[in-house]
Amino acid sequence: MSNNYEEFTAKDLANWIVSGAIIFGGIIPYVPQYREIKKRDNADGFSLYVCLTLLIANTLRIFFWFGKRFEVPLLLQSILMIIAMFIMIKLCINVQNRNQVIKVRERVFTDFDPNFFWKWTDFQSYLDFILLFAAFMGILTYLLVDVPAFVETIGLLAVLMEAMLGIPQFLCNFFNKSTNGMSIVMVGLWTLGDAFKTCYFVVREAPIQFEVCGALQVIIDIAILAQVYIYQNSSAVHAKVPVRVD
Repeated sequence: MSNNYEEFTAKDLANWIVSGAIIFGGIIPYVPQYREIKKRDNADGFSLYVCLTLLIANTLRIFFWFGKRFEVPLLLQSILMIIAMFIMIKLCINVQNRNQVIKVRERVFTDFDPNFFWKWTDFQSYLDFILLFAAFMGILTYLLVDVPAFVETIGLLAVLMEAMLGIPQFLCNFFNKSTNGMSIVMVGLWTLGDAFKTCYFVVREAPIQFEVCGALQVIIDIAILAQVYIYQNSSAVHAKVPVRVD
C-alpha cells in the first residue's frame, strides 16, 4: 500500500514538473533578451515581429481551445506568453523613443498607414491592435465554434504562426548581416524549449498540428544559431554601431 502511494506521488510530482515547464518554459528565453536590451539601452537587435508572431499565434491558440479542448498547461502557456510579449514591446518602445536623436513624427495604429504597421511609436497602438484582433476572432469563434473545419483551421494557423516565430529574427539578422543585440542565450533556450515541447506533444498525443509545427520550430532555431557562427566577424564590427533595416 505504501509503495503504491509513493509511486502515485512520484508520478504526480513528475506531471506537475512537466506541466510547470510547459507553462513557464516559453517565457524564460525572453529573460536574457530583456536584460540584453536593458543593458545596452538598445532594442535594434531584437525584432518586434517576434512579438507580433507570438501574440497572434497564442491568441489563435486560446480560441482553438474553445473548439477543441487540449492540455490546460498549453492554454496557460498562451496566456502567460501574451503578457510576456506585451512586456517586451513596452520595453522596446520605451528604449527606441528614448534614443531618438532627431524627434520623428509619432506613428499610431489609428493612422491606418500600412507602411508603418507594427512600427508604431506608442505602446497603446500595439495593445489596441491585438485587442481588436482578439475581438474579431472571439466573434468569429462564437459563431462558428460548432464547425469542425473552422476549429481545425484555427488550430493549424496558431501552430503555423508559432512555428514561424524565428523567421522575423532570422530575417533581421540576415539583413543586418549581424546577430549583434540578439541574445544567443535566448535562441539557445528557444531550441531546447521547442525540442522539449515537441516531445511533449508526441507523448501527450496532442493534435497533429502541434507536433509537425513543433519540429519546424526546432529547424528554424538551429538556422538562427548557425547565423551566429556565419556572422561572428561582422557582429564584432557592429558591436558599437548597430545596424537596423526596417
